[in-house]
Amino acid sequence: VEFLYCDLASMKSIRQFVQRFRAKNCPLHVLVNNAGVMLVPERKTEDGFEEHFGLNYLGHFLLTNLLLDMLKQSGTHSQNARIITVSSATHYVGKLHLNDLQSRCSYSPHGAYAQSKLALVLFTYRLQHLLTANESHVTANVVDPGVVNTELYKHVFWVVKVVKWMTAWLCFKTPEEGASTSIYAAVSPEMEGAGGCYLYNEERTKSADIAYDEELQRRLWTESCKMVGISDEASRLP
Repeated sequence: VEFLYCDLASMKSIRQFVQRFRAKNCPLHVLVNNAGVMLVPERKTEDGFEEHFGLNYLGHFLLTNLLLDMLKQSGTHSQNARIITVSSATHYVGKLHLNDLQSRCSYSPHGAYAQSKLALVLFTYRLQHLLTANESHVTANVVDPGVVNTELYKHVFWVVKVVKWMTAWLCFKTPEEGASTSIYAAVSPEMEGAGGCYLYNEERTKSADIAYDEELQRRLWTESCKMVGISDEASRLP
């Protein structure tokens, strides 16, 4: 195990991380996008993005795109490279505000978090479409880990914290249990060659209806490229 520092809330840090990783000249078979914040008070990343959208979504969008060529080089016909992105059941109630992705008009911690998690599902589906169109040996899937007992809940209301403390042993998954579906997506032979799936409890399930809107997927992808400063090569594909 080797550690390389990467701050997903900083576009500069992400680019520096990718440079350091490339310098190692090693293959990249699995990328798990797992960083996240939840229900934080209104604040911005160093790049000026609303923190939920900037860290949870745009950080992973940029990181994945910058590592995509290495994933493509590492995947083979018999053993695809895999991209796993961690979303949440909260995406089912999320709404994507393309005209206000930074929640400037009206900020709600719940709304901003749900939007970031919906964006990750839309991103995964669009990414898989592009990978398939390019005949790449890379798959992209999205995972719902369930309700897991971690520090992610440190910004919730104190009453919720009390309830969580009292019921965590019964209602919450342990971190190990929460990681199981991500691990399944990353290494299971059953997922070889399978992409564009939404996984919960190690099973394929249906995501929110809006996540299958291909026009919304395309528009989010194009806007995301502009926000992080990369070329939208996908605009030349259907």
